[in-house]
Amino acid sequence: MARLKGSADLLEDRRKRALALLGFGYSLNEVGRRIGCHASSVMRWRDCRQRGGAQALRVRCSPGRPLKLAQAKRKRLVDLLLQGPIAHGYRTNLWTTARIAAVIQREFGVQYHRDPVGRLMHSLQWSSQKPERRALERNEKAIERWKQKDWPRIKKTLRGWAPI
Repeated sequence: MARLKGSADLLEDRRKRALALLGFGYSLNEVGRRIGCHASSVMRWRDCRQRGGAQALRVRCSPGRPLKLAQAKRKRLVDLLLQGPIAHGYRTNLWTTARIAAVIQREFGVQYHRDPVGRLMHSLQWSSQKPERRALERNEKAIERWKQKDWPRIKKTLRGWAPI
């Protein structure tokens, strides 16, 4: 049986009701059936109350895994990234998650895989970058001239309507 979802107050109330039923003389199994939990949970709550009183029944949130980079280091990372990839020895001016992971490893000694780096950057309000693919031989002046001169002539138009 998974832990019931709900607010901390709801969960604490459930624990208090279970212990009240124990006080009325119900068995651990009966209390578990009435509350909708395992008897082992009721026994754990009973033991916690005996050791620490009513305060021990309070619901504590799980803090989760500690951050690999503290807040100060995250701010420093943003400063480093704002210098640009070229300043860190890369040939192009594009940050990839693999490059950012390498910078984190080099600067902070913390190893990140490139997948969590994307989530880290998202939490720092950075969006992913995707280079615009263009041919090196591209001639902007010739393209603009073609758009102005040839495109209006080639483009389909409604009958009876001509571009100005």
